[in-house]
Amino acid sequence: MDNIRILQLGNRDWSQEYTIPEGVEFFYNVIEDDDKKLYDLLFLDRNIEKEELDLLRKLTKAYTVFVMASLEQNVWTKELCKSKKAEKLSETEIPEFLKKEVRNYFPGPYGEKYKLCDLTVAQNFQGKVMWEGNYSVVLDGMYGREFQQVVFWRNNIPVFQGQAIDFWLEYQCDPDVEITLEIVQFYSGSVDEVMNRWEFTAEDLSDIVTIDNPIADGTIFVSIRAKGYGYLRIIALHDRYSRRGRGYFLPGGKRSVVTNREEIFYYFDPGNLKPPLNVYFSGYKTMEGFEGYYMMKKREHPYLLIAEPRLEGGCFYMGNEEYEGRIVEIIREHMKELGFSSQEVILSGLSMGTFGALYYGCEIHPHAIIVGKPLTSIGNVAANEKRHRPGGFPTSLDVLMYQANGTEEENVNWLNHKFWDKFDETDWRESKFIVAYMIEDDYDTTAYQTLLSHIHSDGIEIYGKGIHGRHNDNTEAIVSWFTSQLDKVLREDFKEGQNAE
Repeated sequence: MDNIRILQLGNRDWSQEYTIPEGVEFFYNVIEDDDKKLYDLLFLDRNIEKEELDLLRKLTKAYTVFVMASLEQNVWTKELCKSKKAEKLSETEIPEFLKKEVRNYFPGPYGEKYKLCDLTVAQNFQGKVMWEGNYSVVLDGMYGREFQQVVFWRNNIPVFQGQAIDFWLEYQCDPDVEITLEIVQFYSGSVDEVMNRWEFTAEDLSDIVTIDNPIADGTIFVSIRAKGYGYLRIIALHDRYSRRGRGYFLPGGKRSVVTNREEIFYYFDPGNLKPPLNVYFSGYKTMEGFEGYYMMKKREHPYLLIAEPRLEGGCFYMGNEEYEGRIVEIIREHMKELGFSSQEVILSGLSMGTFGALYYGCEIHPHAIIVGKPLTSIGNVAANEKRHRPGGFPTSLDVLMYQANGTEEENVNWLNHKFWDKFDETDWRESKFIVAYMIEDDYDTTAYQTLLSHIHSDGIEIYGKGIHGRHNDNTEAIVSWFTSQLDKVLREDFKEGQNAE
């Protein structure tokens, strides 16, 4: 893992007084102006000057600034602390923080989902087994009166000394079925020498469970044990580098879970506290985490990143009423915190993220929606997998099955209408659309043209840019146009000290 970069500004050098953990680069009163190497932690033991404010905003991350509780803050320090959601730290807390908390601010987040194809049903299970595409496997039968292994995942994953890993299991089962999640750690290079063992009950699994590895490097083997009788659906097992309560993926990253165990992740950075709020929906991601962090941070304005880890790479931000309502709540909560109106919000995304921006634009009524490679008729995207693009985007078929309960033409139409019915009911008169699309797109072949045909409100600004190629042929050109248009909106519609009306 990369070193943790710490900047301390103060009147005495902490590295001369306290033990600095291994794997840390410590900088005392020396600010390196390199926006490709952000500081992972900033400790303030003195006030900053006006000329330092913008530089420190650029080089530090939200939720990673700690200011000494005894410091009487000047106006510039207060502004930095507000924009970075800083926390106070007392003198007595410094040694313990350096010893136990610094390790949780590592720069490289990581999260993944165990592959369903690596799931193996135990030979001793004699019941029915049904595989549901790339979404889940269902077991139905007798598991016994005592806990016994029913499934396990091949391909052990590494865990390093000093590392903690969060696990989240998506599953459903009959009331008469009880399960435990068992994790066994082997010493590095061994397949039978056990270093550690954890077992988590169903009650434990109501929340994320964490394994902590203080001993040595090794690999972990994961299985599910069950007892009772009935059905058990294994949907997904997620593992993520843990920050031990300091945030998900990024320091300050938050997580919301609805009653069916589906997750939404979001990260908010107040930036310069000036309009607009840039809301960015992550695109298709097999590796879990947020997308667009550096892109949005560079724009300096407040931003909100939204990501979801369902299926393989995402489920287009659609879900039940609770799930979709929670996404709307998350956006509005941060609008309220900033004191921004809907006309001080921009929704954006690329590819799968475009659906989130357009779909939730129906609820938020933002000033602008900026998207690249739009996907709108998701039923058609799945149908094209069978007709024109076999093996290109198989997740689309899982999305169709999950959302519409089938893969027939009627299911395709139902999923298309889920978006367009909502879109057509929306008054778009206060929103502008800025869209870059692939002319020969093989996912949603007529997305841009269809979007134009469904915008019925008068006087709407629509800017389109077509680029030759299939959906994934020229992402670089799409991103370039996307960022240039975002900058244009920020520059022209949100001038310094002026809000959009």
